Amino acid sequence: MAELYGFDAYSPREIAARVEAVGVAKARLPLAQMSLLGVLAGAFIGLGSLYYVIVVSDATLGFAASRVLGGAVFSLGLLLVVVAGAELFTGNNLLAMAWADGRIGSGELLRNWAVVGIANLVGALGLAAMVYLSGHAQMNQGQVAQAYVKIAAAKVALPFWEAFFRGALCNVLVCAAVWMAMAGRSVVDKAVAIVLPVSAFVAAGFEHSIANFYLIPLGAALQLSGTVVEGAAPITLAGFAGNLLPVVLGNLVGGSVLVGLVYHWIYRRGSEG
Repeated sequence: MAELYGFDAYSPREIAARVEAVGVAKARLPLAQMSLLGVLAGAFIGLGSLYYVIVVSDATLGFAASRVLGGAVFSLGLLLVVVAGAELFTGNNLLAMAWADGRIGSGELLRNWAVVGIANLVGALGLAAMVYLSGHAQMNQGQVAQAYVKIAAAKVALPFWEAFFRGALCNVLVCAAVWMAMAGRSVVDKAVAIVLPVSAFVAAGFEHSIANFYLIPLGAALQLSGTVVEGAAPITLAGFAGNLLPVVLGNLVGGSVLVGLVYHWIYRRGSEG
């Protein structure tokens, strides 16, 4: 019988076992299924980013209100991933638990991260192209387009180590959200577990690699098409790569090491199943 914890939620020790079991299943998905689920996740996180930009483009909101409300609506992306089902690179950093327990090999772990990460990029870029062509960014007298350019330009201007640590802090919160969602037994449980950690990382300005797959290319496209933001540097491919390298590395450290391996050590080290 499952151990009861709180309001019939799974206990932390049970969550650890569930995360490992799910990690094994994720690592062994067929390539086509893994890829398509990865494309969906990239688009889902892009939708959350789209929702966020609408909020922060409203200059009538105060700083804190804009950041917190923007973070709350950004949670749509991870809710879609967890509830509707998709494969997200940042959440899949928790596969490090199954790897540390010897239940999946290094090749399976790296295959999942590589396939899912590339598929997330495809999904985010596809959504960015559709949003660009839809004219959505011209909402609010073009303030939405200006917000995209401003956000993207600020991201590509981040110094390496600042981007790295923002990436690490982001994925501590993202993987904590995924971890807590695994405690729930209903959609409402999962939603409650996800919203606060995700809104916290967004409000704090931390860096999520998959959100950046959507935000930076769309900001670049809008800038090239004539959207001008005073003081915004050109958003280039080199700048995009310069953001992604430290952010991806930071996401890996935050999710795999600071959440996955820490919880493995606490709850699963030396366990038999």
